[in-house]
Amino acid sequence: MEKRKEKEEKKIWEDQVEGRNAVMELLLSERDVNRIWIAKGEKHGSIYKIIGIAKERKIPIVEVERGKINQMAQTENAQGVIATVPPFNYQTIDAMLALAKERNEDPFLLLLDGIEDPHNLGSIIRTAETAGVHGVIIPKRRSVAVNSTVSKTSAGAVEHMKIARVSNLNETIRNLKEKGLWIVGTDMHTDTYYYKQDLKGPIAIVIGSEGFGMSELVRKNCDFLVKIPMKGKVTSLNASVSAGIVMYEAVRQRNK
Repeated sequence: MEKRKEKEEKKIWEDQVEGRNAVMELLLSERDVNRIWIAKGEKHGSIYKIIGIAKERKIPIVEVERGKINQMAQTENAQGVIATVPPFNYQTIDAMLALAKERNEDPFLLLLDGIEDPHNLGSIIRTAETAGVHGVIIPKRRSVAVNSTVSKTSAGAVEHMKIARVSNLNETIRNLKEKGLWIVGTDMHTDTYYYKQDLKGPIAIVIGSEGFGMSELVRKNCDFLVKIPMKGKVTSLNASVSAGIVMYEAVRQRNK
């Protein structure tokens, strides 16, 4: 009985955004917000702005003891504010391509093959948003979904980034190829360094999982493979760092 109650309570709070920056970005976006929870005694600094925007948007504000905020929190530091929201609104790949067309830019997408750490996903989304990526694609299986940790780590970038969740990554790659995109995979088993590859056209960059990299089939479906030079004794980089390096090389080439 206790386990069932625990599970139900967890389900109530599973769709939420935590932390001042993340909640502020949420409020500035067009996403629906059910309620804002604020710890008593936290009405200072950016909390004033959060309360002001929430009142303008007629979003209910609830003041509770800090212990309640800590109980609700799914991240280590909610900074005294939590927003409860409807389930995350995943986008379509067509919407990403439409955004590229609207900006008069070649499509620039990111495919993540099995990223299971929410901190990595959040960091990747944050970098992708700043790099002008039109969309991030994640698989439904063997991958973390967008949750409160992802949202907080992204510093609210999830509210501005189009994110799609697909059933089959390889089928998605085939569809992207049909639409004219080149698929660039990151892999150590190649002779081509990332800065030697042309990344200026319509591309989708594939980043593999933290421990195993890309799956073999995804690797085979890539048009090109690139690697990052490793000069030290450690032979691999964190997935979010690798993604950032390759994304910003694409930015550099596109801005020439």
